[in-house]
Amino acid sequence: QVRLVESGGGLVQAGGSLRLSCVASGRTISNYVMGWFRQSPGKEREFVAAINRGGGGTSYWDSVKGRFTISRDNAKNTAFLQMNSLKPEDTAVYYCAASARVNLRKSINEYDSWGQGTQVTVSS
Repeated sequence: QVRLVESGGGLVQAGGSLRLSCVASGRTISNYVMGWFRQSPGKEREFVAAINRGGGGTSYWDSVKGRFTISRDNAKNTAFLQMNSLKPEDTAVYYCAASARVNLRKSINEYDSWGQGTQVTVSS
C-alpha cells in the first residue's frame, strides 16, 4: 500500500480558499487513481473528487463543482485539492485516498489506502 499524508487544512472565512496537499510515499502514485473525501461530525464519509492516473480525467461531487479542483503531480508523488469560494458547509476532515483500480472511483470501498485527514473549518 501507498502511505498518504495530507496537509494544508485550517480555519478560513466563508468565500476564502485553501489548497490541500497529499504527499505519498512507499509507491509511486502514477499507478493509482487519487481521490479526496470528507467527513463531518455525525455524518458518513463522502466523496469529493477523484482524478485518474494520468491526470486527464476528473470527477466531482455536484456540490463542489466549479469551486474545487483536483490535480496531481506524479513526478512529486503528490495530489492536490484547490478549494475556492468555501462555504461553512464545507467544514469537515478531508481525507486523501488512493485506488489501485483503473477508472475513476467514487466509492469509499474502492480505495485501498487512506491518509490521516486534515481539518478544514469555514467560518461564516
